[in-house]
Amino acid sequence: MEDSLKIGSYDEQLLVFGPQERFLKKIREAFGIEMSARNGLVKLSGAHEGVRSAKETILALQKAARSAPQEFGEDDVDRLVAQIRGATPPPAPLPIPLLEKGRSAIPKTAGQARLVEMIRTDDIVFCSGPAGTGKTYMAMAMALHAMGKNEVRKIILARPAVEAGEKLGFLPGDLFEKVNPYLRPLYDAMEDLLDYGKAKKLIERGLVEIVPVAFMRGRTLDRAFVILDEAQNCTPKQMMMFLTRLGLHAKAVVAGDATQVDLLPPERSGLADAWETLQGIPGIGFIQLDATDVLRHPLVKEIVRAYGRRDSPTS
Repeated sequence: MEDSLKIGSYDEQLLVFGPQERFLKKIREAFGIEMSARNGLVKLSGAHEGVRSAKETILALQKAARSAPQEFGEDDVDRLVAQIRGATPPPAPLPIPLLEKGRSAIPKTAGQARLVEMIRTDDIVFCSGPAGTGKTYMAMAMALHAMGKNEVRKIILARPAVEAGEKLGFLPGDLFEKVNPYLRPLYDAMEDLLDYGKAKKLIERGLVEIVPVAFMRGRTLDRAFVILDEAQNCTPKQMMMFLTRLGLHAKAVVAGDATQVDLLPPERSGLADAWETLQGIPGIGFIQLDATDVLRHPLVKEIVRAYGRRDSPTS
């Protein structure tokens, strides 16, 4: 049997086919058929049942791509394949409703799902993991969700202004222009989850505040959802200062990558220090993401694994 279907835009093709067409490869192998894609046209050939099931899976991916504002991962493809085969699939992560009606974020890996559940249950969550694992993205989604439910009245995004030895004074412009390059990744995460105009209004109204972590001294943050990004570049003193800013009905997510510390020796990373010091305290959760949670270019996952092998004490 032969069949075909057309996937519309280029952006939709990227989502449905997966990086380097990895999703199509998984579907082809799962149903034992031949498949090719060219200019958005997918051609399928093989046994009748296999072609029918593969087409149904691709159409389900297309529907998912149109309903969520973010990419999805191989776990989603495995879940769809299992559903169409009639097997019992692993439970799908619950969508995280955002501030805008009809928009939601969905955890794309098992690690992201555990992170979201931990944020729901604990008031402070430490999350460490390599680039591309969605640490900041999932934290931002949960912050917007909490604001939408009136659980918090403000979202505060903080980041240490430390980048490979460069100091704020070396950058031109006023204070905002100096710190903006350091805080840009936090803007990007928010703007990916919300319409640009909505994100801009939240900042202008002071409902979302983006500040360098050093500027938080002396504040008490009540009913706030606070995200500390690049936490590995905080010193232990900065980390303690940040954590003691939390007021009543506040939540904090501390996200970083313990392998990417830019502090100059002998200064120790505040993320590593807090990870050791605060273990066992009820209400504080710890989660380690790894290469299996990376959702960027497939080579990023391999790069993370290669550096991990290099730096492993057993290698």
